[in-house]
Amino acid sequence: MAYDAEDTRRRIFAAAAAEFAEHGLAGARVERIATAARANKQAIYLYYGSKEKLFAAVLRAKLEEAGAAIRVDPDAVAESVGQLFDWYQEHPELIRLLLWDALEAVEEDAESERERRDAFRRKVERLTGGDAARQLPEETRVRAAQDLLFTVMGLIAWNFAVPRMCRLVLDEETERAALDRRRRTVMEAARTLAAAGGLAGRG
Repeated sequence: MAYDAEDTRRRIFAAAAAEFAEHGLAGARVERIATAARANKQAIYLYYGSKEKLFAAVLRAKLEEAGAAIRVDPDAVAESVGQLFDWYQEHPELIRLLLWDALEAVEEDAESERERRDAFRRKVERLTGGDAARQLPEETRVRAAQDLLFTVMGLIAWNFAVPRMCRLVLDEETERAALDRRRRTVMEAARTLAAAGGLAGRG
């Protein structure tokens, strides 16, 4: 059977995503990634250059996956936030990767950082395109959308970063009940914040 480089890449990527989510950058082991991917260490270094670059590639791809899966509708912010909440619940590895990224202060090359910044700028641009937002001056509109986006990301992510605390604070018997309740609360908070910032109607 001929060597399939693209399939090897996919296996390495999937194994690396699981390894980094579980152990972070410092704790991850290239040997374990290679074993799980049924590949050799040389292939990992050939395709990605280093463990640090592989981590950055995994995180970037997961963020792009989330962005592609959910398009924030400026005229239906709360509904978009509900969909994003569901996506994070189905893909808990992204929250863990983001936490490891923050804890370990992973250095990112300039091109990768620029790509991520541009992706967030596109999201902000979509948020400022709603009917209600058009009455605001452009700078006010952009800053309001940036603040809304980051605040909503925090409102969503914290539930999955500390699920046990979520359950205990809400005094719910199960994590499922706590998350169902939080989903409704986060959606309503997003609706209120969008209206307060002039980015959505108050209806």
